[in-house]
Amino acid sequence: MDRKIQISLPSTGEEEWQATRESFDTGWLTQGPKVAAFEKAFAERHKVQNAYATTSCTTALHLILAAMEIGPGDEVIVPAFTWISTANVVVYTGATPVFADVDPKTFNLNPESVKEMVTEKTKAIIAVHLFGLCADMDAISSAVSGIPIIEDGACAAGAAYKGIPAGSLGKAGAFSFHPRKSITTGEGGMVTTNNTELGERINSLRNHGASISEEQRHHGPRPYILPDFNLLGFNYRMTDIQGAVGLVQLSKLDRFVSERNEWASYYSDQLSGLDWLRTPEFSSDYSHAWQAYVTYVHPDRAPRGRNEIMEILQAKGISTRPGTHAVHMLGYYAERFGFRPDDFPGARDCDQHSMAIPLHNRMSKEDYEYVVKSLKEL
Repeated sequence: MDRKIQISLPSTGEEEWQATRESFDTGWLTQGPKVAAFEKAFAERHKVQNAYATTSCTTALHLILAAMEIGPGDEVIVPAFTWISTANVVVYTGATPVFADVDPKTFNLNPESVKEMVTEKTKAIIAVHLFGLCADMDAISSAVSGIPIIEDGACAAGAAYKGIPAGSLGKAGAFSFHPRKSITTGEGGMVTTNNTELGERINSLRNHGASISEEQRHHGPRPYILPDFNLLGFNYRMTDIQGAVGLVQLSKLDRFVSERNEWASYYSDQLSGLDWLRTPEFSSDYSHAWQAYVTYVHPDRAPRGRNEIMEILQAKGISTRPGTHAVHMLGYYAERFGFRPDDFPGARDCDQHSMAIPLHNRMSKEDYEYVVKSLKEL
């Protein structure tokens, strides 16, 4: 039988399937008690006061910016190497995304580049915890001198920085539950914050700007009461079906991360002899969540180019992917803002030379051994 090792697969089963039955039995399919329970459990796990479920990490980030009243004339610093939505959400508000370069060793924001991008118009920094490794929050905070930091923790459920969980390190955080993440609800996201006032605005904005939630209205003694709308909001609510799945997945998060950490260590040990392939580097200050295992193919040492290596592995049944995008090199941003590839050399090099290899909770020991063997054979 031909071997096929996917870059990622969600780890779901009978428990998730059965968890959705109550929502169908009660008829409560939109945001309701299951979402509330998921929010509470997620907040407790990440040691944060407030959590608000959303339709995606993109809408979670958009809600944070909207609740902070960021808009035209404002600037928000974002990494030049990230998924495109980190920059898109800034554009959605009418503000201007200002790119800062990244450190190719961590793929995260370079604090020195961040410092160079701060102006009087800078209203926030979005620090991405890329691939599950937290950004250097202390260094970034020192570089921006009191400017609010928003965590893009799309990949970082279960990660921590100096013992503090992702999502509680900045003014607010945003998480993703897309199937490529360690835990999933299909699509879905979460906002976390210790700022109660900001949280109340987010809670209202995700529900069209309503003054009371649907759950409050349905359970109240006066059925004729409709919410007031004092804010221009959005429909960014998670369904209770997703909330039910999320509760089950969250109960498995620590096991999932532990398994990924074990196999990431195996990769790093087994691949250490390949001088052309740099494996992830980070200090003991960080607890990596391992959403992905992303390597760097040294162009001067590799036996072939990164893309050719990926094609060879694909032919062997091993899926790989570039880490993510250098956003300033993508058509919309290059054309609208006039960016050139060399404007952010760290992001450019990560775009051209990063390579994610398979790491997920449905891989077998034999799968990992086969990936290592195939890389060594190159």
